[in-house]
Amino acid sequence: MIPDRVTLVDVGPRDGLQNEKQPVDTAVKIDLVHRLQAAGLREIEVTSYVSPKWVPQMADNAQVMAGIQRVAGNRYSVLVPNMLGLQAALAGGDATRPDEVVVFGAASQAFSRRNINCSIEESIERFAPVVAAALAAGLKVRSAISCAVGCPYQGEVTPDEVEHLVKLFKQIGVQHCGVADTIGVGTPRKVQAAMERALKHYPVSEVSGHFHDTYGQALANIYACLELGIHTFDTSVAGLGGCPYAKGATGNVATEDVVFMLQGMGIDTGIDLDALVDAGGYISGVLGRPPMSRAGKALLTKRAQVEA
Repeated sequence: MIPDRVTLVDVGPRDGLQNEKQPVDTAVKIDLVHRLQAAGLREIEVTSYVSPKWVPQMADNAQVMAGIQRVAGNRYSVLVPNMLGLQAALAGGDATRPDEVVVFGAASQAFSRRNINCSIEESIERFAPVVAAALAAGLKVRSAISCAVGCPYQGEVTPDEVEHLVKLFKQIGVQHCGVADTIGVGTPRKVQAAMERALKHYPVSEVSGHFHDTYGQALANIYACLELGIHTFDTSVAGLGGCPYAKGATGNVATEDVVFMLQGMGIDTGIDLDALVDAGGYISGVLGRPPMSRAGKALLTKRAQVEA
């Protein structure tokens, strides 16, 4: 079942940077996207069209989208929380138009109510017209199911709860199902159980995993998904990002670490690991800290030793 090729969606420019307290220049965000696509990333989550009041880091969303030198065949996605966000994403015409939009919902009722102040069912009702409008505009629509194996408020999340949300997203026309271990508490069998529920309603080509490395389980969880034939994963350059609701969370699984593992397994990603490590070193330098990826640190250290 293990695939011979895997697609990685780098979410660093959006999910990775959105919680950074220090402002990141628009030019840096654009440069990061360029460096990622030069390294071979073909799918990049660039920004989000959310209120700058709540996420000031993403206030330059339109400028970032307009500044990207697009590569034919690449997919550039943005997160939209509501109809206003979708309208803003489309307002700039071809200059800022994304190829895909991401809508989101929690598998945990407690998380949904605490995070967006409504039930799961109410959140889907809000997203239904957004999905319809995005599809009418010719955009692909991807869902992000958060807290698929654990919630900071209710604790364990069951596969039944995951499948409930999967079916709701399917009913409103969402084309791709992303399953996320938002707080990084998943282990391989639990992750497989959640993924199997998504695979009941979506083909394997339209199911993806998104893992955080809070307990060091992200790579093991990705391997568990590979055993099911799943071949698309969200990752974040240099391990940027994390969940603000999980104390001690170390962020998204690093793209470099995933590429290193997959290359060692003989699985093709189309990504140049050296160029990817340089991209991670670049953004980490801008942020004033070393890369959080183990592979990035090791390869940069090895390179320095050779140069010395």
